[in-house]
Amino acid sequence: MDGMLATGTEKMLARAADGIGWMTFNNPERHNAVSMEMWAAVERILSAFAGDDAVRVVVVTGAGGKAFVSGADISKFESERSSEAAVTAYQDQVKRVYDLLGDFPKPTIAMIQGHCIGGGTALAVSCDLRICGETASFGVPAAKLGLGYPLHGLRRLVDLVGPAFAKEIFFTAKRFTAEDARVMGLVNRVVPNDALEAFVTDYATTIAGNAPLTVASAKVIIGEALKDRGAADEALCDRLVKACFASEDYVEGRRAFMEKRPPQFKGR
Repeated sequence: MDGMLATGTEKMLARAADGIGWMTFNNPERHNAVSMEMWAAVERILSAFAGDDAVRVVVVTGAGGKAFVSGADISKFESERSSEAAVTAYQDQVKRVYDLLGDFPKPTIAMIQGHCIGGGTALAVSCDLRICGETASFGVPAAKLGLGYPLHGLRRLVDLVGPAFAKEIFFTAKRFTAEDARVMGLVNRVVPNDALEAFVTDYATTIAGNAPLTVASAKVIIGEALKDRGAADEALCDRLVKACFASEDYVEGRRAFMEKRPPQFKGR
């Protein structure tokens, strides 16, 4: 799949090229706030990228340059989140998206420019890597809105920044700068705004050119390493490592190294 992907809504854009799947939240007039139809489209896009062998890495971003994602579209709360049943349906949809992204079989990169607030921060935390522009800002204003965050969402944040910074983020509900986020470990890299897309494209291209089985196994094994000792699936990890050594790509990698040429990996 190369080119644009039909998403079912103009509020979400998706395209694939050169091994990279690009998913863009396209609601810039509302700082890319997310409605139910957008969350549903995200689920469809990720499923399409997961099933496309030509897509080896996914970049998630927001349109307009002023925001990554600013969280849920509060203007939709009356129609989408006013009753208990509606709140449950909304939370179930969002959890499916976060789980899809968190468990996605391929590397994911959040490319963050501008505001990354509430659900936007949760979305970014669900990605493998976070790279932001120097004027990006982060925050979770749940304590100013009376919202509760479920365990699965908080666990990802705690795994990333630790309990002390997670408490600071939630207790204060403050906005944090890109440098604050770098110090916390919330983002991997901070780069000049005008260099952000080129930097992320280079990172994604580098990842897409590496051995897919090795990259995928590392993602799974690192996830297992976060679990309590004794809870990790060591047999699964062993199988993934053995699959790398038994692959055609391992043969190709060795030959390319000896022949002093770039390897051409096939993911098998």
